[in-house]
Amino acid sequence: MKKLFCLLILSVFVISCNVQNTVPKNTASEPEFSQKLADSLGADQRGMKNYMLVILKTGPKDAVITDRKEREELFKGHFSNMTEMEKMGILKIAGPFATKNDLGYRGIFLLDVKTEEEAKSILQNDPTIKSGVFTVEILPWYGSAAIPMHLKYHKQISKETP
Repeated sequence: MKKLFCLLILSVFVISCNVQNTVPKNTASEPEFSQKLADSLGADQRGMKNYMLVILKTGPKDAVITDRKEREELFKGHFSNMTEMEKMGILKIAGPFATKNDLGYRGIFLLDVKTEEEAKSILQNDPTIKSGVFTVEILPWYGSAAIPMHLKYHKQISKETP
């Protein structure tokens, strides 16, 4: 009886394995690889590429520059600079951190540039960085080459612009 029970369990296992192998995959929902799209985005074989991740941190002048009008002008220039970097095809992601933190991290930029030096040069156009309201930490980052595609959709869902 024990042998019969073991044989029955083994049979069910073998049958279930065969059933799983014969079920066709739903390939209709799986997108096909597009070399043209990969090339247009600068993707490598994994669909990835290098970026520069910029972490904006509270700078030494943040607490010093307290005049409301001056801060408004600095941040107006900050947002204007972000718009220019996007138009140039450099800025791929930007945004503040959702909560305050003890590390002084304020926000991030993801820049599509080759070197840290290039990123530093471009960031000097930002008045909040030039004035010392923010400092930056720049790290090479390897991520999906499709990241820039989100910008098109973000504009469609955003009622306000900074």
